[in-house]
Amino acid sequence: MVFGILLGAISIYAGFADGIDRWVKPFGEIFMRLLKLIAIPLVMVSLIKGVGNLSDMASLSRIGLRSIGIYICTTVLAVVVGLVLVEAIGPGRMVSPESAAAMQAGYGATIAERSVQAEAMADVPPLQFLVDLFPDNLIRSMGNNGGMLQIIVVAVLIGLAVLLTGREKAAPFMHWIDSLDAVILKLIDLIMKYAPIGVLALMAGMIADTAGNFELLGALGLYVLTVAAGLLAMIFLFYPLLLHFFSDIPVRKFMKTMSPVQLLALTTGSSAATLPLNMETVERELGVSQRVTSFVLPMGMTINMDGSSLYQAVAAVFIAQVLGVELTMVQLLTIVATTILSSIGTPGIPGGAVVILVMVLSSVGLPAAGLALVLGIDRPLDMLRTVVNVTGDATVASIVDAHTK
Repeated sequence: MVFGILLGAISIYAGFADGIDRWVKPFGEIFMRLLKLIAIPLVMVSLIKGVGNLSDMASLSRIGLRSIGIYICTTVLAVVVGLVLVEAIGPGRMVSPESAAAMQAGYGATIAERSVQAEAMADVPPLQFLVDLFPDNLIRSMGNNGGMLQIIVVAVLIGLAVLLTGREKAAPFMHWIDSLDAVILKLIDLIMKYAPIGVLALMAGMIADTAGNFELLGALGLYVLTVAAGLLAMIFLFYPLLLHFFSDIPVRKFMKTMSPVQLLALTTGSSAATLPLNMETVERELGVSQRVTSFVLPMGMTINMDGSSLYQAVAAVFIAQVLGVELTMVQLLTIVATTILSSIGTPGIPGGAVVILVMVLSSVGLPAAGLALVLGIDRPLDMLRTVVNVTGDATVASIVDAHTK
């Protein structure tokens, strides 16, 4: 990662940032494609294997209910932390009206695109999300970034069918699943050997792409520090406390073991791309059982977005502060509720939280144009909040495993 940052910085000052985009960045995109390629097969096979190998339906209920309950609690905690910090620090009051107007003008096209996406999500019937959980075409779901929930539902249904069929009759199918799982894990090993090159290319490309935006980063520095402070508090304070009191894994071991996963999350900005390494690390290095990792981590990638939820809460209040809007307690509670509920539908891909942010803004009457205030510095914050998301997934998996042995 360090070499990637240096290469990107040198390219800016030497004037060949375009060369990085043309000759270095593609190797990072190859790495991202390989990670996304393996994510869906890994989720399918791992969930089928995890659910199918449970002893009975009661085991599935215990793991599922505990996981969802803990995920909701950590998301609420993240949103509250974000709101407390942004109200206490007040970064939006530091941005001049002139700077706000300039940023809004520069991101008009992107705002329009995000607004259309948010309107499409807001105009669906209230129970449409239940309908969307069940695909009518599995192949189409596999080719859709937003179809991961459908993949999880199908995999759980197949696992339930295996449970109800009985071990003896389902044994040939489960042997095939075990073999496929071994092949997928070996493929992950091969992809991870390419990781140093992919990470270097991604970091160099990201740094080169920020050329000319340093003034924007400086103007919104306090906002960045507010978001970063909340995200770092989740990683280094709240998750360690949860591990200390509710898990048997030492905090120091957890943080040391998770560093490669966090680095990959930082460079890709994608929970989905990080899932294969996260599952492998939690199971092999932290000793969490396969039945827990195969169920809890894919579920967490979809419904546990602590970092994204904290970011959305801070961003919404920051935009209100810049626009001179004083939010009432009811509006703050609305942000909490909307952020928590929408986190379930946040895609685990780079920039997925931005679309949801438009819905959060609309819920309290703030204009979507305010999104321009944060778009210019979204990428580095997206990377950091992804680190929080994957760390939270591993934390919950460790807690669930400690209470299901």
